[in-house]
Amino acid sequence: MTDRPSAADASRRGPAADAELALLLEVAGTPKPGNVDRARDLADLRFEHFLAGAVGARPGLERAAAGDPIGEAFETAVAGMSEQSGGNTQFGCLLLLTPLVRAAAADDRPLAPEGVAAVCEATTVADAAGFYRAFEHVDVAVADPPAGMDALDVRRGADAVPALREREATLFDVMAESAEPIDERGTPGDANAREWVEGFPRTFRAAEAIARDDGPIADRAARAFLDLLAEADDTLVRTQHGPEVAREVRERAAEIDSLDEAAAWADELAERGVNPGTTADITAAALFVALERGVAV
Repeated sequence: MTDRPSAADASRRGPAADAELALLLEVAGTPKPGNVDRARDLADLRFEHFLAGAVGARPGLERAAAGDPIGEAFETAVAGMSEQSGGNTQFGCLLLLTPLVRAAAADDRPLAPEGVAAVCEATTVADAAGFYRAFEHVDVAVADPPAGMDALDVRRGADAVPALREREATLFDVMAESAEPIDERGTPGDANAREWVEGFPRTFRAAEAIARDDGPIADRAARAFLDLLAEADDTLVRTQHGPEVAREVRERAAEIDSLDEAAAWADELAERGVNPGTTADITAAALFVALERGVAV
Protein backbone atom coordinates (compact mmCIF):
# COMPACT_ATOMS: atom_id res chain seq x y z
CA MET A 1 0.00 0.00 0.00
CA THR A 2 1.33 3.44 -0.91
CA ASP A 3 1.55 6.25 1.62
CA ARG A 4 -0.93 8.41 -0.28
CA PRO A 5 -3.55 6.98 -2.63
CA SER A 6 -4.39 8.70 -5.87
CA ALA A 7 -7.11 11.31 -5.90
CA ALA A 8 -9.39 8.80 -7.60
CA ASP A 9 -8.86 6.20 -4.86
CA ALA A 10 -8.86 8.37 -1.74
CA SER A 11 -11.97 9.00 0.33
CA ARG A 12 -13.92 12.11 -0.66
CA ARG A 13 -15.88 12.36 2.59
CA GLY A 14 -13.09 14.16 4.39
CA PRO A 15 -11.16 13.16 7.51
CA ALA A 16 -13.76 14.15 10.13
CA ALA A 17 -16.50 12.23 8.34
CA ASP A 18 -14.23 9.23 7.87
CA ALA A 19 -13.35 9.27 11.57
CA GLU A 20 -17.03 9.30 12.53
CA LEU A 21 -17.70 6.49 10.06
CA ALA A 22 -14.76 4.50 11.48
CA LEU A 23 -16.30 4.74 14.96
CA LEU A 24 -19.62 3.51 13.61
CA LEU A 25 -18.06 0.67 11.62
CA GLU A 26 -15.95 -0.43 14.57
CA VAL A 27 -18.97 -0.95 16.81
CA ALA A 28 -20.93 -2.52 13.93
CA GLY A 29 -18.33 -5.26 13.44
CA THR A 30 -19.31 -8.57 15.00
CA PRO A 31 -18.25 -10.69 16.76
CA LYS A 32 -15.69 -8.69 18.74
CA PRO A 33 -15.27 -10.86 21.85
CA GLY A 34 -15.97 -8.97 25.07
CA ASN A 35 -16.98 -5.73 23.36
CA VAL A 36 -20.25 -4.11 22.42
CA ASP A 37 -21.13 -4.77 18.79
CA ARG A 38 -24.28 -4.80 16.71
CA ALA A 39 -25.20 -8.25 18.05
CA ARG A 40 -24.23 -7.76 21.72
CA ASP A 41 -24.83 -5.26 24.48
CA LEU A 42 -23.06 -5.28 27.83
CA ALA A 43 -24.79 -4.85 31.16
CA ASP A 44 -24.18 -1.10 31.29
CA LEU A 45 -23.28 -0.24 27.70
CA ARG A 46 -25.42 -0.70 24.63
CA PHE A 47 -24.90 -0.49 20.88
CA GLU A 48 -26.98 2.69 20.76
CA HIS A 49 -24.63 4.41 23.22
CA PHE A 50 -21.73 3.90 20.82
CA LEU A 51 -23.73 5.20 17.88
CA ALA A 52 -24.61 8.33 19.84
CA GLY A 53 -21.01 8.67 21.03
CA ALA A 54 -19.70 8.58 17.46
CA VAL A 55 -22.13 11.27 16.34
CA GLY A 56 -21.42 13.40 19.40
CA ALA A 57 -17.66 13.28 18.79
CA ARG A 58 -17.96 14.77 15.31
CA PRO A 59 -17.50 18.46 16.27
CA GLY A 60 -14.18 17.67 17.95
CA LEU A 61 -13.04 15.65 14.95
CA GLU A 62 -13.95 18.59 12.72
CA ARG A 63 -11.81 20.84 14.92
CA ALA A 64 -8.88 18.47 14.46
CA ALA A 65 -9.35 18.51 10.69
CA ALA A 66 -9.56 22.31 10.71
CA GLY A 67 -6.17 22.61 12.42
CA ASP A 68 -7.29 23.54 15.93
CA PRO A 69 -4.97 22.50 18.78
CA ILE A 70 -4.96 18.73 19.32
CA GLY A 71 -5.78 18.96 23.01
CA GLU A 72 -8.77 21.25 22.44
CA ALA A 73 -10.05 19.10 19.59
CA PHE A 74 -9.71 15.96 21.68
CA GLU A 75 -11.50 17.45 24.67
CA THR A 76 -14.31 18.70 22.42
CA ALA A 77 -14.66 15.23 20.88
CA VAL A 78 -14.76 13.54 24.29
CA ALA A 79 -17.27 16.06 25.64
CA GLY A 80 -19.55 15.40 22.69
CA MET A 81 -19.05 11.65 22.93
CA SER A 82 -20.10 11.76 26.57
CA GLU A 83 -23.52 13.22 25.78
CA GLN A 84 -25.28 9.88 25.93
CA SER A 85 -26.44 7.85 28.90
CA GLY A 86 -23.89 5.03 28.71
CA GLY A 87 -20.79 6.90 29.87
CA ASN A 88 -17.40 6.30 28.27
CA THR A 89 -17.80 4.68 24.88
CA GLN A 90 -14.87 5.83 22.72
CA PHE A 91 -12.32 7.82 24.76
CA GLY A 92 -9.39 5.69 23.61
CA CYS A 93 -10.58 5.66 20.01
CA LEU A 94 -10.65 9.45 20.00
CA LEU A 95 -7.19 9.66 21.51
CA LEU A 96 -5.91 7.81 18.45
CA LEU A 97 -8.20 9.39 15.89
CA THR A 98 -7.54 13.03 16.76
CA PRO A 99 -3.91 13.14 15.56
CA LEU A 100 -4.73 10.82 12.66
CA VAL A 101 -7.44 13.21 11.49
CA ARG A 102 -5.01 16.12 11.74
CA ALA A 103 -2.39 14.24 9.74
CA ALA A 104 -4.94 13.24 7.10
CA ALA A 105 -6.16 16.83 6.74
CA ALA A 106 -2.69 18.37 6.39
CA ASP A 107 -1.66 19.11 2.81
CA ASP A 108 2.04 18.96 3.66
CA ARG A 109 1.96 15.52 5.34
CA PRO A 110 0.93 12.12 4.02
CA LEU A 111 -1.31 9.87 6.07
CA ALA A 112 1.60 7.66 6.99
CA PRO A 113 3.54 6.89 10.19
CA GLU A 114 5.90 9.81 9.71
CA GLY A 115 3.03 12.22 9.15
CA VAL A 116 1.10 11.35 12.28
CA ALA A 117 4.36 11.13 14.25
CA ALA A 118 5.07 14.74 13.29
CA VAL A 119 1.62 15.76 14.56
CA CYS A 120 2.11 13.96 17.88
CA GLU A 121 5.64 15.25 18.44
CA ALA A 122 4.50 18.83 17.83
CA THR A 123 1.94 18.80 20.67
CA THR A 124 2.26 21.32 23.47
CA VAL A 125 1.70 21.73 27.20
CA ALA A 126 -1.68 23.25 26.34
CA ASP A 127 -2.54 20.09 24.41
CA ALA A 128 -1.65 18.04 27.48
CA ALA A 129 -3.96 20.25 29.55
CA GLY A 130 -6.81 19.54 27.13
CA PHE A 131 -6.14 15.82 27.43
CA TYR A 132 -6.34 16.01 31.21
CA ARG A 133 -9.52 18.09 31.13
CA ALA A 134 -11.13 15.43 28.95
CA PHE A 135 -11.02 13.03 31.91
CA GLU A 136 -13.57 15.22 33.66
CA HIS A 137 -16.24 14.36 31.10
CA VAL A 138 -16.27 10.56 31.56
CA ASP A 139 -14.92 7.86 33.86
CA VAL A 140 -11.96 6.14 32.20
CA ALA A 141 -10.38 2.95 33.51
CA VAL A 142 -6.65 3.63 33.83
CA ALA A 143 -3.76 2.02 35.65
CA ASP A 144 -1.87 3.73 38.45
CA PRO A 145 0.63 6.28 37.12
CA PRO A 146 4.31 5.37 36.69
CA ALA A 147 6.69 6.04 39.57
CA GLY A 148 7.23 9.74 40.11
CA MET A 149 4.13 10.69 38.11
CA ASP A 150 1.55 10.94 40.92
CA ALA A 151 1.20 14.68 40.38
CA LEU A 152 0.33 13.93 36.76
CA ASP A 153 -2.20 11.16 37.45
CA VAL A 154 -4.79 11.61 34.71
CA ARG A 155 -7.55 10.85 37.23
CA ARG A 156 -6.85 14.29 38.73
CA GLY A 157 -8.22 15.92 35.58
CA ALA A 158 -7.79 19.69 35.47
CA ASP A 159 -6.24 19.64 38.95
CA ALA A 160 -3.09 18.20 37.37
CA VAL A 161 -2.70 21.07 34.90
CA PRO A 162 -0.47 23.22 37.20
CA ALA A 163 1.93 20.27 37.54
CA LEU A 164 1.93 19.87 33.76
CA ARG A 165 2.87 23.49 33.32
CA GLU A 166 5.52 23.37 36.03
CA ARG A 167 7.17 20.39 34.33
CA GLU A 168 6.56 21.79 30.83
CA ALA A 169 5.15 18.40 29.88
CA THR A 170 3.66 18.26 26.40
CA LEU A 171 0.99 15.75 25.41
CA PHE A 172 3.67 13.74 23.61
CA ASP A 173 5.72 13.71 26.84
CA VAL A 174 2.70 12.38 28.75
CA MET A 175 2.17 9.65 26.17
CA ALA A 176 5.86 8.74 26.25
CA GLU A 177 5.73 8.26 30.02
CA SER A 178 2.59 6.13 29.72
CA ALA A 179 4.20 4.00 27.03
CA GLU A 180 7.16 3.04 29.21
CA PRO A 181 7.32 -0.56 30.57
CA ILE A 182 5.37 -0.82 33.80
CA ASP A 183 7.67 -3.19 35.69
CA GLU A 184 11.17 -4.65 35.82
CA ARG A 185 10.08 -7.54 33.58
CA GLY A 186 9.52 -5.09 30.75
CA THR A 187 5.73 -5.45 30.62
CA PRO A 188 4.63 -2.96 27.95
CA GLY A 189 2.93 0.24 28.98
CA ASP A 190 -0.35 1.57 27.63
CA ALA A 191 -0.91 0.35 24.06
CA ASN A 192 -2.58 3.54 22.86
CA ALA A 193 0.29 5.62 24.23
CA ARG A 194 2.74 3.35 22.41
CA GLU A 195 0.90 4.05 19.16
CA TRP A 196 1.36 7.77 19.80
CA VAL A 197 5.10 7.57 20.41
CA GLU A 198 5.96 4.90 17.83
CA GLY A 199 4.13 6.30 14.78
CA PHE A 200 0.99 4.15 15.02
CA PRO A 201 2.60 0.90 13.77
CA ARG A 202 -0.23 -1.44 14.76
CA THR A 203 -2.82 0.94 13.34
CA PHE A 204 -1.18 1.09 9.93
CA ARG A 205 -0.53 -2.67 9.79
CA ALA A 206 -4.17 -3.38 10.63
CA ALA A 207 -5.31 -0.84 8.04
CA GLU A 208 -3.31 -2.65 5.40
CA ALA A 209 -4.87 -5.96 6.48
CA ILE A 210 -8.37 -4.46 6.20
CA ALA A 211 -7.53 -3.20 2.69
CA ARG A 212 -6.25 -6.63 1.60
CA ASP A 213 -9.27 -8.43 3.06
CA ASP A 214 -12.58 -8.71 1.22
CA GLY A 215 -16.26 -8.83 2.04
CA PRO A 216 -18.29 -6.38 4.13
CA ILE A 217 -16.06 -3.90 5.92
CA ALA A 218 -17.72 -4.65 9.28
CA ASP A 219 -16.60 -8.27 8.91
CA ARG A 220 -13.10 -7.11 8.00
CA ALA A 221 -13.13 -4.98 11.14
CA ALA A 222 -14.04 -8.02 13.25
CA ARG A 223 -11.22 -10.05 11.73
CA ALA A 224 -8.77 -7.18 12.24
CA PHE A 225 -9.87 -6.94 15.86
CA LEU A 226 -9.14 -10.65 16.43
CA ASP A 227 -5.72 -10.36 14.78
CA LEU A 228 -4.83 -7.36 16.94
CA LEU A 229 -6.06 -9.14 20.06
CA ALA A 230 -3.86 -12.15 19.27
CA GLU A 231 -0.86 -9.88 18.74
CA ALA A 232 -0.55 -8.25 22.18
CA ASP A 233 -2.09 -8.20 25.65
CA ASP A 234 -4.99 -5.75 25.78
CA THR A 235 -4.22 -2.83 28.10
CA LEU A 236 -7.77 -2.47 29.41
CA VAL A 237 -8.06 -6.18 30.16
CA ARG A 238 -4.75 -6.05 32.02
CA THR A 239 -5.84 -2.96 33.96
CA GLN A 240 -9.20 -4.40 34.98
CA HIS A 241 -8.39 -8.10 35.37
CA GLY A 242 -4.62 -8.47 35.67
CA PRO A 243 -1.82 -9.81 33.46
CA GLU A 244 -2.85 -13.47 33.60
CA VAL A 245 -6.29 -12.79 32.16
CA ALA A 246 -4.77 -10.49 29.53
CA ARG A 247 -2.39 -13.25 28.49
CA GLU A 248 -5.22 -15.82 28.45
CA VAL A 249 -7.29 -13.58 26.16
CA ARG A 250 -4.38 -13.00 23.79
CA GLU A 251 -3.56 -16.70 23.55
CA ARG A 252 -7.20 -17.68 23.00
CA ALA A 253 -7.58 -15.07 20.25
CA ALA A 254 -4.61 -16.65 18.47
CA GLU A 255 -6.50 -19.96 18.37
CA ILE A 256 -9.64 -18.55 16.72
CA ASP A 257 -10.00 -19.68 13.10
CA SER A 258 -13.25 -18.00 12.03
CA LEU A 259 -15.85 -15.43 12.98
CA ASP A 260 -18.28 -18.26 13.71
CA GLU A 261 -15.84 -19.69 16.26
CA ALA A 262 -15.31 -16.23 17.72
CA ALA A 263 -19.05 -15.77 18.33
CA ALA A 264 -19.24 -18.31 21.16
CA TRP A 265 -16.14 -16.85 22.77
CA ALA A 266 -17.66 -13.38 22.47
CA ASP A 267 -20.57 -14.47 24.64
CA GLU A 268 -18.22 -16.02 27.19
CA LEU A 269 -16.10 -12.89 27.58
CA ALA A 270 -19.17 -10.69 27.84
CA GLU A 271 -20.52 -12.88 30.63
CA ARG A 272 -17.18 -12.63 32.44
CA GLY A 273 -17.04 -8.86 32.00
CA VAL A 274 -13.74 -9.05 30.14
CA ASN A 275 -13.65 -6.12 27.71
CA PRO A 276 -10.66 -5.77 25.32
CA GLY A 277 -11.42 -2.10 24.78
CA THR A 278 -7.91 -1.00 23.84
CA THR A 279 -7.91 -3.42 20.93
CA ALA A 280 -11.20 -1.88 19.79
CA ASP A 281 -9.53 1.56 19.90
CA ILE A 282 -6.79 0.46 17.52
CA THR A 283 -9.35 -1.23 15.27
CA ALA A 284 -11.25 2.05 14.94
CA ALA A 285 -8.02 3.88 14.13
CA ALA A 286 -7.15 1.26 11.49
CA LEU A 287 -10.60 1.58 9.93
CA PHE A 288 -10.05 5.33 9.65
CA VAL A 289 -6.74 4.89 7.83
CA ALA A 290 -8.30 2.29 5.52
CA LEU A 291 -11.21 4.58 4.69
CA GLU A 292 -8.92 7.54 4.07
CA ARG A 293 -6.86 5.39 1.73
CA GLY A 294 -9.88 4.50 -0.35
CA VAL A 295 -11.42 1.32 1.08
CA ALA A 296 -15.01 1.48 -0.14
CA VAL A 297 -18.15 1.22 1.97
